[in-house]
Amino acid sequence: MEGKGIKQLDGILNLFFPRRCPVCDDVVKPSDGLACRQCVPQLRYITGSVCMKCGKTLRSAHAEYCYDCSSRHHVYDRGMALYDYHSIADSIYRFKYKGRQEYAQFYGEEICRHLGADVTRLKPDVLLPVPIHRKRRQERGYNQAAVLAHAISRGLHIPVEEKLMIRQRRTTPQKELSGPERQNNLKKAFKILRNDVKLNTIIIVDDIYTTGSTIDAMAKELRGSGVNRIYFITLAIGQGV
Repeated sequence: MEGKGIKQLDGILNLFFPRRCPVCDDVVKPSDGLACRQCVPQLRYITGSVCMKCGKTLRSAHAEYCYDCSSRHHVYDRGMALYDYHSIADSIYRFKYKGRQEYAQFYGEEICRHLGADVTRLKPDVLLPVPIHRKRRQERGYNQAAVLAHAISRGLHIPVEEKLMIRQRRTTPQKELSGPERQNNLKKAFKILRNDVKLNTIIIVDDIYTTGSTIDAMAKELRGSGVNRIYFITLAIGQGV
């Protein structure tokens, strides 16, 4: 009865506040779905040969690492992503800046379906969303990485940890900076809030992976607190070379 009641409540809410498709942003058709049936095929999953470090699709099937990962050291252990960035860039923009938190349910279910087995094999203690500065959160109203992490948590039953780390400096958005500028921009940006971090394996969750500077900055702090294994999941990632 409880499950039936929740389903009925969802139906009533959808009647007055129709769900928007994460791809086209129109009202979802059919109405009981999370995305329009005809829109889903437009999204491109990460497939084929991928970088053994960051998970970017490689143009060469003979390469093991993308150019970025073969030319610089990353602090994290390994990462994975669901979509090619260009196929979902507009959707992520609306999710991040236009209040479309409802997209997270679709994103979370997709990540659980396609990456869930890989995630559970890592036996993570927690999912750690990339924190945003408190002023940016006040402006936006939410942290999109945390919303995504909770959607993944519901499917994989891995707890979300939002009180372990803060972003203590309001940094320039990474997309506006070059590679070296991104690294300098994030120096001392993150701070661990606990002295007793008794966690062995953490998966950092974010919306987009580009150069990995944000993940590395967080991983550096986590390593210093004794965390042994640090991975990441992102909704989207660019293409490697």
